[in-house]
Amino acid sequence: MIALRGFPRRLLPWAVAAALALLAVIIVPSLMQHDTVVKIRVAHSGTNLPDGFYLYQQLSAQGVRIKSITPSGDALVIHFENEEQSLAAQKVLRRLLPQGFVVASGPQASQQVPDANRPTYS
Repeated sequence: MIALRGFPRRLLPWAVAAALALLAVIIVPSLMQHDTVVKIRVAHSGTNLPDGFYLYQQLSAQGVRIKSITPSGDALVIHFENEEQSLAAQKVLRRLLPQGFVVASGPQASQQVPDANRPTYS
């Protein structure tokens, strides 16, 4: 065992416990963060993104609780507190938006390509 000169052995368990507590305080919040995301993109260039405030009003009218709506490059990113709100929003958005928009969720939100079988209009 490594000799700890000048450090009292009776404090060693407390030092280890403090280090583990500090590690837990740092790591646990990042593990507990479960934001669900829906991303709206245009299928073809030349089409403008929908207005975020309009989407907020429409989703709120349907009972969907939104954490935030932020523009991100060529997309609108909508954050929700849980998966149920995200799924409800996707249903509303697919009904609400014209077919020239792609509504994606979760990790595939940035990777999803438009459905080739669904007609799009610019």
